[in-house]
Amino acid sequence: MTDPATPQAPADPDSDQDPAPGLFGRLRSGLSKTRAQLATGLGNLLLGEKEINESALEDLEAALLMTDVGMETTQAIIAELTVRAGRRELANMSALYAALHQLLVQRLQGVGRNLVVEPRAASALPKVIFFVGVNGVGKTTTIGKLAKRYKSQGLNVMLAAGDTFRAAAVEQLQAWGQREDIPVIAQAQGSDSASVAFDAVQSAHAKGVDVLLVDTAGRLQAKSQLMDELAKIQRVVKRLDPEAPHEVILVLDGGVGQNALSQVKLFNATVPLTGLVVTKLDGTAKAGVLFALAADSVAEQRVPICFIGVGEGVEDLREFKPEEFVEALLQAEDGL
Repeated sequence: MTDPATPQAPADPDSDQDPAPGLFGRLRSGLSKTRAQLATGLGNLLLGEKEINESALEDLEAALLMTDVGMETTQAIIAELTVRAGRRELANMSALYAALHQLLVQRLQGVGRNLVVEPRAASALPKVIFFVGVNGVGKTTTIGKLAKRYKSQGLNVMLAAGDTFRAAAVEQLQAWGQREDIPVIAQAQGSDSASVAFDAVQSAHAKGVDVLLVDTAGRLQAKSQLMDELAKIQRVVKRLDPEAPHEVILVLDGGVGQNALSQVKLFNATVPLTGLVVTKLDGTAKAGVLFALAADSVAEQRVPICFIGVGEGVEDLREFKPEEFVEALLQAEDGL
């Protein structure tokens, strides 16, 4: 078992642990546990030809709830399917499956967002992106993967190791920087996170950096202190650039299920969020939580989902595309 205090080496982007070919195959493989959970709950949904009845819809409702789609979304989907069944629009289970696919895609429409970073103009300031989230969600690894992605796009990238309360986080981010030849601004463990962010923004200004990715502390056991620290970092950075941070991205562990919703509300109340990254979907049967996160009632406004993590490799941090996600989630083994 890996010592949690030991920083993990960056994932090898050249490794291919997924036997399924192509990027869609990697996505589909990453969602296999949730797809299996749905299949177990739905029984022979894809193969059956029996008439749609109340029992079938109850099985579907239970399956959606088991994968953490959420009560609001599940009830809305079941209500619509019930109406269609009453109108005899659903002749059999195959028709029900097709309707389910359509409704799930609709629930995610407008939720996906591409986190684009443009090269910095001569007179412009660097784009500053905060990454927030509690310990253990994969925040530092996500930053490293995005740093590599942006550098491969020709951007000048800098990292700030603002999670100074956890030595492993600083070392892990420095490992990513060393490997990808990306500068990392860091101070000793226990240093003031706001000071690290301030130094990083100053350095990014001076060196013509396009994008600065700032790691922040995540201490679940001290929520009020964490939120106070985030607010302080934001205030300090605004002294150098009133528009910063330009993005605040919350990283969530997909395996925590409905608890992810409370994290969105908690962080959004302190530092208004501009996007979400949902990680570790390959290790959970509850990837349906993305539908719950897409509900309008989660925060004061809908927070878009920028990326999802479906594996250890760099390519497994994927831009979130609703239709592709639903297709990978529902596609049967024989491709039907």
